Amino acid sequence: MSFQNRVSLRDAMKGLVEEPLLPMVPKRFDYVGDVAVITIPAELTAYKEIIASKLLSMRGNTRAVLNKVSKLEGEHRVAVFELLLGESTETIHRENGYTYKLDVRKVFFNPRLYSERGRIASKITHGECILIPFAGVGPFVLPAAGKGAEVYAIEINPDACACLRENIRINKLEEQITVIQEDFEKLFRPEKVFQAFEPGKTERELETGEICVTSKKTGNEASYRRTAFQDPCERQSIDFKVPDTGFDRAIVPTPYGMDHFLERISELVRRGGYIHFYTFKAGSQIPELIEGYKKMGLEVEFYRRTGNVAPGISRWVFDLIKK
Repeated sequence: MSFQNRVSLRDAMKGLVEEPLLPMVPKRFDYVGDVAVITIPAELTAYKEIIASKLLSMRGNTRAVLNKVSKLEGEHRVAVFELLLGESTETIHRENGYTYKLDVRKVFFNPRLYSERGRIASKITHGECILIPFAGVGPFVLPAAGKGAEVYAIEINPDACACLRENIRINKLEEQITVIQEDFEKLFRPEKVFQAFEPGKTERELETGEICVTSKKTGNEASYRRTAFQDPCERQSIDFKVPDTGFDRAIVPTPYGMDHFLERISELVRRGGYIHFYTFKAGSQIPELIEGYKKMGLEVEFYRRTGNVAPGISRWVFDLIKK
């Protein structure tokens, strides 16, 4: 049994932190790859280095310790971190059989959702066409593609998109994933031209601007028209067409306070299709929320808490079926 499984951080700090301050030592912290991430309250500022050293000793391969000093901020959903120990915040994280390369300071990644992401992946069947907004570095994207789905991943943060492209390459899933760098709210308008990343274009495609992508695994075909580009090897402006029958499934790790996206996403999913929708609510709000989903024509097949985020507020997932 490892040290971290036998002794909590708070217990490990006994004798190192003054007794009145000991209850303030965080009960929980995260490992993203070989980077430990913790939120140290201001009252323990004088003990930051001691806490970081203890964290470093609690797992042998820990290479850096970060103190999270702000909540997620801005449209890129990135927190501010203080590097307490180590030199780099780039890491390799492995989860559910997939490898993720990322910089913890530049992108959002929640390791606590690994079991929930595994649950969603278990529901996906070969040949599905799936929409994933707020895709991040790909923790929902890669498992879906690995099940044989064709995935359209949307993410506004350019650093996250760069990581996602690299993770697609590392996991050898290029044929099944299209990455679109844009604000989801601006997408799917007839007049909108936006950015997408599509690896492996031929010289003819780059010359003519006509691109037709067919997944070798699913047989789904989507047509694109390139209108302008900055780097012909990586980034083009294209018109994207939603599949005629709608997406079979949408996985929506919604940022805090953005529930209004559900109605638009529902319009993009076919009848009988699934929406896995994540939201932040108090338990007392759930009955009213379920009634609201029913009025939108969405059947609630399953729901549960997937973590607490603030006093009285939890993250919830709803498995919804479009009627």
